[in-house]
Amino acid sequence: MNKPTAGIAIAVAALFSSAPAVAQSARPTIVLVHGAFADSSSWNGVIEILEKDGYAVVAAADPLRGVRSDADYISGIVSGIDGPIVLVGHSYGGSVISAAANGHANVRALVYVSAFAPEAGETAGGLSGKFPGGTLGPALAPPVALPGGGADLYVRQDRFHAQFAADVPAAQARLMAAEQRPIAQAALSEASGEPAWRTIPSWFIYGDADRNIPPRALAFMAERARPRQIVVVKGASHVVMVSNPAPVAALIERAATSR
Repeated sequence: MNKPTAGIAIAVAALFSSAPAVAQSARPTIVLVHGAFADSSSWNGVIEILEKDGYAVVAAADPLRGVRSDADYISGIVSGIDGPIVLVGHSYGGSVISAAANGHANVRALVYVSAFAPEAGETAGGLSGKFPGGTLGPALAPPVALPGGGADLYVRQDRFHAQFAADVPAAQARLMAAEQRPIAQAALSEASGEPAWRTIPSWFIYGDADRNIPPRALAFMAERARPRQIVVVKGASHVVMVSNPAPVAALIERAATSR
């Protein structure tokens, strides 16, 4: 991890750990990690339910720069939280939590929400193309070149609703399209390391109408991980946590109370 990124992660983690609601709660703290083309606001409906039910929640801002560097950033946040933690990842965020949880004995559970759960050496791009049904490629805007090299990827705003959030009201999908955060193109081809789902109990939830990650790919990854539970939401898009926050929050709470 480079020093500036480490310093930011440690500072953010220290802020969270000093908050009484996070540090002193008897229940696990829920750490939510968004994926590509989204931001922390994608968890709003889930957060509302979890907080009403008495859980402390941290919706981390995933940098979306690369699996290892993003995992290091989230690991820094986890290091600053006292007590048990449930790590939740959406989409590319699943790759991030699979790496970030390693070395943290207080991470009690992993919850994958329409998310990648890669094996060592696998990439998000490779897993997406493993089965038919994904239509993300044609929906992407031309890559945006970065000053230091590489490029950022966005979903075209006129394709965002149908591609990313088909079961979300059109007005809300327009806001999401305008607010989307890009992912570094290289992050989708970066190989994952040893996955934490091998040693930490996991739970999976996804929609059967996902157009970003083919449902067959999601089923393949979920079944391979041998989770405690798999929930498939009929008709749900890639952003199942936005369109169906109740079942997502319920599964997170199930993971938080499991033994």
